Amino acid sequence: MKLYSINTGYFKLDGGAMFGVVPKSLWERTNPSDSNNMCNWAMRSLLIEDGNRLILIDTGIGNKQTAKFFSYYFLHGDVTLENSLKECGFSKDDITDVFLTHLHFDHCGGSIEWANTEKTILQPVFRNAKFWSNENHWNWATSPNNREKASFLSNNIKPIKESGQLNFISRTDRIVKNVFNNIDVFFADGHTESQMIPMINFNGNKIVFMADLLPSTGHIPLPYVMGYDTRPLLTLDEKQLFLELAADNNYILFLEHDPINECCTVKKTEKGIRLDKCFNLKDIL
Repeated sequence: MKLYSINTGYFKLDGGAMFGVVPKSLWERTNPSDSNNMCNWAMRSLLIEDGNRLILIDTGIGNKQTAKFFSYYFLHGDVTLENSLKECGFSKDDITDVFLTHLHFDHCGGSIEWANTEKTILQPVFRNAKFWSNENHWNWATSPNNREKASFLSNNIKPIKESGQLNFISRTDRIVKNVFNNIDVFFADGHTESQMIPMINFNGNKIVFMADLLPSTGHIPLPYVMGYDTRPLLTLDEKQLFLELAADNNYILFLEHDPINECCTVKKTEKGIRLDKCFNLKDIL
C-alpha cells in the first residue's frame, strides 16, 4: 500500500461559522482571518494505492459551479485535483474507487464535470471508478433539510447515481471493519448524517482521514465545533469518543481542511485532549 496527499485547492470560509460559539479572540490564535473575517482552508484529498486498486478519498469543490457561486468562497491558488494526481503519476481514469466522506459541495464537487461546452450534460470525472457513499447519508443529502440545503448541490450528487457508478457501504455499527482491505470506517452524525471517517491501517500505523469531524488542529479542543454542524452536542460526544481513541492508540490524523498542517497526533493533558505533533504525510511513508 502507498499513500499520497492530493491538494485540490484552497478556499475561504467565515471564521465564526467555522468555530461556532468560540470567541474570535481564541480561534484566531490558530486560524487568523482577513478583514472580512474569512479564514483560509485547504481541500486536501488522500489517494490510496493498494494493489490494482486506486482509492481517492473526497474530491474537493470542482470547477463546474458558476462564477457567482465561487465568489462566495474566494477560491485561490493554482493547484487542482487533476494536476495533483498527475504529479503523483496518475490520471483521473486510473481511479478505481472514489470514497466520499459526505456530500457537501467542498467534499464531492470534484466528482462531476460538464461533458459539453454548452454546459447541458454532466458526467463523472472518474469514469472507471465506483463511487462510495452510504444509504443513510445519501437519503439525507437527496432530501435535504433547510439548514444544509445550500451544501447539497444536486449537480454534484444526482449524476453519480444516474451514471450507475454509485455504491453503498453498509452501516452496521459505529466502526465498520474492513470496508476495503485494511480500511475501517468510523461513522459520525454530528456534522451531518452518517459522515464516514476512513481509518487506514498502514505499516503498523492507523492513519485517519478526519474530514469534518476534525477540520484542523484548531478544532481539537472539544468546544471548538463548527456552526455548520447540524447536531453540535452530538459532535461534542463524537469528538470526545474519537479523540480518546486517537490519543490512546497514537492515531495519525490526516487533516482535510487545515491550510498548514497535513497530519497531527494528539495527547491527553490535564486540560483534556490537546495537539501533540504536526508533520507531513511524507514524513511517515
